[in-house]
Amino acid sequence: MSIVVRKAADRGHADHGWLDSRHTFSFAEHQDPAQTGFGALRVINDDRVQPGAGFPTHGHRNMEILSYVISGALEHRDSTGGGGVLRPGDVQAMSAGSGVRHSEFNASQSEPAHFLQIWILPNRQEAAPRYAQRHFADDERRGRLRLIASQDGADGSLTIHQDARVFATRLDAGERVVHRLAPGRRAWIQVATGGVDVNGVSLGAGDGAAVAAESEITLVSTAPVAQILLFDLP
Repeated sequence: MSIVVRKAADRGHADHGWLDSRHTFSFAEHQDPAQTGFGALRVINDDRVQPGAGFPTHGHRNMEILSYVISGALEHRDSTGGGGVLRPGDVQAMSAGSGVRHSEFNASQSEPAHFLQIWILPNRQEAAPRYAQRHFADDERRGRLRLIASQDGADGSLTIHQDARVFATRLDAGERVVHRLAPGRRAWIQVATGGVDVNGVSLGAGDGAAVAAESEITLVSTAPVAQILLFDLP
């Protein structure tokens, strides 16, 4: 069994006033040679954006970018013509490919926005940029692992250029789900809210865990409500 925990308090931290960001892996000015990603998973930023503030237009290239909204509202615009306002349960997938420019702003003038921004390295370089978003209702995620992103767009998930399967779940206290890993696969667990027991290892909000050499992962909520992302990776 191999479960290596990345505690929330050990993440990189950047406080820009309008943005409070916690970096699970090396990002921007926070560089940690021991934390540069996990397989194709390159970035998990836990971002809180103040009302009316946001990221002005900037560019990305050759990266698969997912945004998972926890609370508030996030407005997105990009050079592909994609855009919209994301709210809790909404997931955005943007393939930067050969190059894309976009902006992200808190759509509210009174409430903060809280979301996870995730970067996954693509297995295709210089692909045509694209944008999509989808709402995954609480009932779709409650008590089960709901596939939200995958290479083949299975089960109505958002499509990404990587052999990765990203699941989201919402568990009530004591509720459990089980995920089976195929031989040679590994997983990253990220707790968005609440707390969870992962094969006997306790994780709190903001904690992550690298899971390898396991055939089965059991998640049990230790909070009244827990939101968890599971990344199944080669």
